Amino acid sequence: MTNLTLEDIIKPENLVHERTKLMTDKTLSYCPGCGHGTAHHIIMEVIEELDMQEQTIGVAPVGCSVLAYDFMNIDMQQAAHGRAPAVATGIKRVYPNKIVFTYQGDGDLAAIGTAETIHACNRGENIVIVFVNNGIYGMTGGQMAPTTLPGMKSSTSPYGRDVHDMGNPLKMTELVAQLPGTYFVTRQAVHTPSAVRKAKRSIRKAFENQRDGNHGISFVEIVSNCNSGWKMTPTDSNVWMVENMLPFYPLGDIKVDGKLL
Repeated sequence: MTNLTLEDIIKPENLVHERTKLMTDKTLSYCPGCGHGTAHHIIMEVIEELDMQEQTIGVAPVGCSVLAYDFMNIDMQQAAHGRAPAVATGIKRVYPNKIVFTYQGDGDLAAIGTAETIHACNRGENIVIVFVNNGIYGMTGGQMAPTTLPGMKSSTSPYGRDVHDMGNPLKMTELVAQLPGTYFVTRQAVHTPSAVRKAKRSIRKAFENQRDGNHGISFVEIVSNCNSGWKMTPTDSNVWMVENMLPFYPLGDIKVDGKLL
């Protein structure tokens, strides 16, 4: 049996995966098992692979997404709660040669930011929107979000979401896909290696769309868990997500190259 040394393992020809340089050295502060860290990594990997670091500007508002500033080693701009698409619109119009994206949660994009999201998508701004949907307000105490499932418990729906009194969950991705200003609309996840690869391909396509011309908005939803908000272990939360979230929010492309599938 051959005994490999550390020098053998780290040779370039033996390298399987390398940490992207566009993530800072700061330790991720998300709850263990949260999908935000994986989403951060694949976005930064795509930007590095496309050699866009110097021209990319990220916009994140309030909620767990606000922590992105600590971990993404690119220019970042904070927006008020829900206003990231409006801020990104302003940046892109002033600096049309920049690559601009928003990184938003469901409590932000689909609640206080519904109007900004809908109108930016309807106008067809040439930006990327990354939408992390965990069906709950993760940072502020686990309250019911616009995306909380029927019957799903939260701190403000302790007996489960009653659609008669509280309304139906809002499927933002299907909604924006109907608008003429969206060019690429997809829903992905990051809970398995296969899902991560598919999500990364979608994010790469979104950024390539923006780089290659004024096609309109590329909208990438990432369905994620929130084990702390759901009061579950990370493993159990992923199982619950597969069994409950994904049937209601099915993964896959909805609109590609401006055409509904």
